[in-house]
Amino acid sequence: MDFVDRENEQTEAFRAVEEWHGQSRPLCLALSGVGGAGRTELAFRIARALRDRCPDGVLYVDLDDLRHDGAVEIADALGDVLRSLGVRPEWMEHSLKARSKQYWAQTDGKRLVVVLDNVRYGAEAVPLLPASGDSVVIVVSHGPLHDLVDGAVVDLALDPLEDVHAMELLQKISRDDPRLTAEPEAATELIRLCSGLPAALHVAARWMRKHRRRSLTRLLAELTAELQEKGMPVVEGVWDAAYRGLGPKAALLYRLLADHPGPSFTPEAAAALLGEGKDTADDALDELETAGLLHPVEDRLRLHELLRAHAKRCSRRDGGEQERVDGHLRLVRWYLRQAQRADALAAGARLTLAPVVPPLQGAPDVLFAAKEQALLWLEAERHALYGCVRIAYARGLDSETWALCEPLWTHYLDHPHYADVMEAFRTGVRAAQRAEHVPALVRMRCQLARPLWEQGLFEQAEDELRQALAACGALGESDQDRKLRASAVEFRGMLSSARGNWSAAAVDFETSRQMHGAIGNAYGVMLQTYRLGQAVAALGEPERAAALLEQAHATAGELGRERIRARIGFALGSVLRTLRQEGRARELYVAALTSARERGADHDEAQVLDGLASLAEESGNMAEARAHQDAARNIRQRNGRD
Repeated sequence: MDFVDRENEQTEAFRAVEEWHGQSRPLCLALSGVGGAGRTELAFRIARALRDRCPDGVLYVDLDDLRHDGAVEIADALGDVLRSLGVRPEWMEHSLKARSKQYWAQTDGKRLVVVLDNVRYGAEAVPLLPASGDSVVIVVSHGPLHDLVDGAVVDLALDPLEDVHAMELLQKISRDDPRLTAEPEAATELIRLCSGLPAALHVAARWMRKHRRRSLTRLLAELTAELQEKGMPVVEGVWDAAYRGLGPKAALLYRLLADHPGPSFTPEAAAALLGEGKDTADDALDELETAGLLHPVEDRLRLHELLRAHAKRCSRRDGGEQERVDGHLRLVRWYLRQAQRADALAAGARLTLAPVVPPLQGAPDVLFAAKEQALLWLEAERHALYGCVRIAYARGLDSETWALCEPLWTHYLDHPHYADVMEAFRTGVRAAQRAEHVPALVRMRCQLARPLWEQGLFEQAEDELRQALAACGALGESDQDRKLRASAVEFRGMLSSARGNWSAAAVDFETSRQMHGAIGNAYGVMLQTYRLGQAVAALGEPERAAALLEQAHATAGELGRERIRARIGFALGSVLRTLRQEGRARELYVAALTSARERGADHDEAQVLDGLASLAEESGNMAEARAHQDAARNIRQRNGRD
């Protein structure tokens, strides 16, 4: 993006960095100013300039992406920066306290640049400050943050551009349009109308480039008349002029994009929102970008926060409620279809209740070539997916609401964004209740229970499962209904396991195993046999546990389930060690280690290395034990664990 001025702010920032000698806390550069003043762009320029000084990387978090009802879920923000630091999902701690400790471990001694965008209060930024005093944090906010750490903050307030710099930016973006020189009075008035805001100047320059044959005086007269007639704020008039110059499809898409629930979007999502095919959507996107009303961000597109607000006003004024309703319906169903496709590829065959959404006219599908792409799409689109749950429920689309929660379950297992997922699953419960869909209600309550107990909310989780099991009494006798009952019993067993009540867990896993056996569900039988074996081992019955785990291990191999087979093999090896069957235990450990490395599952790898180290110690081979311990420690340290 074209950029001018801000030399004083940059000079002050770089001088502060050179003079900073903090030992235990990083330097904070606090950039503040009104929206559209170029705060985020300046933050990125400073961050890029500091890359040589801070070679361990640049982290970026937009807190507005994680803000609901005005509050930010800091645990989710920490999850985002930990992922940027290379922490794999399976290593992610669950609680805010544990994630904070993990973040400190990951950033201790590193030289990072951390950009925190759209911070409203210093208390939002403090938990995201890295541990190292050699790092630099750039905090972007509308106004000064008085509750940031005293003595570690350099305040850099951005005023609107002075006229000379506004003219320089206008010339850059308009490619030195000769009208700026030929009509100096009109040029000066246009700059005044833009109020020195780079965001407005970008739109004005592109507006000029679109109407090259009109004099600047004529363009300014048209704009001034619009302002006088409607009494709009001056910057609003610049954007309104650009909007009025759009074709009907581009104008429609602009209005619809105001309600897109994600902070950014893909061309495919825009096509779904418009509903008239890829070519029409691409033409509309090109027109919006040319008009300066849309900005590319890598392979995605974004509406500036002020332009999104302007698009909403245009929607209320020109679009009408039915236009918004139709756009919401297209968007929700398109995201549901893509999420279902991603879920099927990432998770394989599993219990789902919602019918598959068929291809949608005028809304092309995303191309998923492999499981990894599907998982990456779910993570990249999580803000939009969670937002679609809220939109669907508000629009009374109850079936779509709880149906979206099914693929979000797969995403949650790898990426536990607890605030988002608990809100979504609670909404799924309400939607299933409103729709009087008993199977969906059972499923949603079970899905909600797990993040609750993982956050230590055991009583709430127990209440959800109690109500889920009560609702099971209204289910029918189809295989799907019986499988759903078995699943609910399994969830209760898992809650008991999380609480350390292995006796209760064993009873539920045995019951669930029998229920799966009665409908011939081999995978369900195998999984419950595995869980039962773990519970029995925890109860101190190694012979019975070994028999159960041997059975589950063999069945997993017959079903071709390599990942769970390796995990069962590791659990079986641990039980066999207590039975003094070290040779068989080593064989199972080595197989599990090979599988973990082939899958890139370093969490499983570290666990198996611990087992091999213990086995080596028991046999007196201390050199081998230390080698395994060192390898496991390196993996944990790499992921911010002790």
